[in-house]
Amino acid sequence: MSYTYTLWFAFFGLLIGHLPGAVTGAVIGFIFDNLRYSRRKNATPEAGGFVGPLFTLLGAVSKSDGRVSEQEIAVAERLMTRMNLDAELRKQAVVSFNVGKQPEFDVSQTINALRNWVGLRRDHAFPVLDVVIETVLAEGNPPPEKMAILHQLAFALRVSEMELMALMAMKGYAWNAGAGGSRGYSQGRAYGTGGGYAPPQRAPQGPDPYAVLGIERNADDRAVKRAYRKLISEHHPDRLGDLPEDMRKRAESRASEINAAYDRIKEMRGFK
Repeated sequence: MSYTYTLWFAFFGLLIGHLPGAVTGAVIGFIFDNLRYSRRKNATPEAGGFVGPLFTLLGAVSKSDGRVSEQEIAVAERLMTRMNLDAELRKQAVVSFNVGKQPEFDVSQTINALRNWVGLRRDHAFPVLDVVIETVLAEGNPPPEKMAILHQLAFALRVSEMELMALMAMKGYAWNAGAGGSRGYSQGRAYGTGGGYAPPQRAPQGPDPYAVLGIERNADDRAVKRAYRKLISEHHPDRLGDLPEDMRKRAESRASEINAAYDRIKEMRGFK
């Protein structure tokens, strides 16, 4: 939250009425800052405004390891279909994807464009990350180049490492310790000795519920409940506003995963 108005009103209050004036000005300025922050936080991003930068980033992610695979192209094509893009937006998506896959493409401006589109709407940040994660995992074991872009995007969208791990866990990946104390993601409950990604069979009972909630296994019951309430409020599909049906379905799927993880933990711990 910016405190521009707070500082300016406090400054002018100090000039006019010394210390009491500064306090009064700071209070008035804080009210304006808070109102501005609330409007930005609840503002609905422009419909379709994410298509260009999103598909540009998907092209960059696909090319980051040196080649664009058939699996990655298939992910992009499925996404266009699921989003029900009209002819004009589909053409924009294809052109953008091709721009992103150019050699030595700098993703910084594209990530900034997505950050500006998302604004302060964290409930819009998660569907964007979900789409990019799908491309990152298209070939199974993602190389460091793809993960670096994903981490850069998460940081720009104000999504923490723990929250990113939870999103990965919903795809069947969990955070584990590797040999020598190193840490990395691995699919299901399996884990590679190097501490990186490993693509064995996903555990039949689904992803680790603690990883889905983004908490450690030794977290107390209060922390479990707090993590659940925070996640379900941020991923609830009713908050998404005017977004493509595909992203709404992604939010519904994540909400179901979060509820299922919480139910499993409650059953294991025996609390309501």
